[in-house]
Amino acid sequence: MKKEGIVFRSTGSWYDVKTEDGESIQCRIVGKFRLGNLKITNPVAVGDVVIVTIEEGDDEGIGSIIEIKNRTNYVIRQSPRKKHQLHLLASNVDQSICVMTIAQPKLKQGFIDRYLLMTEPYNIPTRVIFNKADIYSEGDLNVYLYLKDIYEKIGHPCHLVSAITGEGIAELRAALQDKTTLIGGQSGVGKSTLINAIEPHLALRTDDISEYTGKGQHTTTFAEMFELTGGGRIIDTPGIKTLAFSHFEPLDVAHNFKEIFKFSENCKFSNCMHRDEPSCAVKAAVEDGEISELRYMNYLQILEEIEDQNYWERHSDM
Repeated sequence: MKKEGIVFRSTGSWYDVKTEDGESIQCRIVGKFRLGNLKITNPVAVGDVVIVTIEEGDDEGIGSIIEIKNRTNYVIRQSPRKKHQLHLLASNVDQSICVMTIAQPKLKQGFIDRYLLMTEPYNIPTRVIFNKADIYSEGDLNVYLYLKDIYEKIGHPCHLVSAITGEGIAELRAALQDKTTLIGGQSGVGKSTLINAIEPHLALRTDDISEYTGKGQHTTTFAEMFELTGGGRIIDTPGIKTLAFSHFEPLDVAHNFKEIFKFSENCKFSNCMHRDEPSCAVKAAVEDGEISELRYMNYLQILEEIEDQNYWERHSDM
């Protein structure tokens, strides 16, 4: 018997699929699935619409995924364990949320730009959430206002929230209504606590920041989708330690920093990388304050990381 459903949970070898009639089926993969010519560690992602067959006999209730329907989009990242392979985080999402904190753990602003570089190639609208507002000092709040100005100017709404006091939660919940939203962030930013504040009945497991390292401890092991009572779905993902881009070419970076791409149309050279080239409109925009110097410095750092790998190393997975 064939049924269509959506993948709600992925453990790497098993997938929980919810069918149109609300049945939840544990599934394995039958056959090989590819994503173009990219080498990926997990061929099926949470959010995928799939066709499954239900096994009979001793394995009744166990299904097999035999087909993946066309995706409207997907989000991939460099595999944290195999740098020449990619990992599918989710598919068919309407928007994404990058959860950050300014304190506990201390802000790593560069992570925001790396997260946006993960979603921008697929035109996925992304919001930046600054959690733990209840512990922010006046200086921390000034940092928030500074970053809010940078990111809202380039089209990324920012929210100041506290999962503990409830500040900003109602506004955030409204932004999630009737949409499928991918939620990501570094370990320790309170992502699971934030999801519990948005949808209390989920009661996701949470851990405190490690007193020894000052870093967050993972509480989400696998990607999982949850239904929201007000309409919509959220896809929770494991905490991200670092984001690298060995699968990108330098021009991919330049094209997906949206304000850099916009100003690059006025550069003297069509292949300008906006470093030492003459008549560079991007560098002029940075000097004039039209492009954030912070964003520009992160752009240069990511370029340098990619160029440190030679061409064959970057393309070893093709």
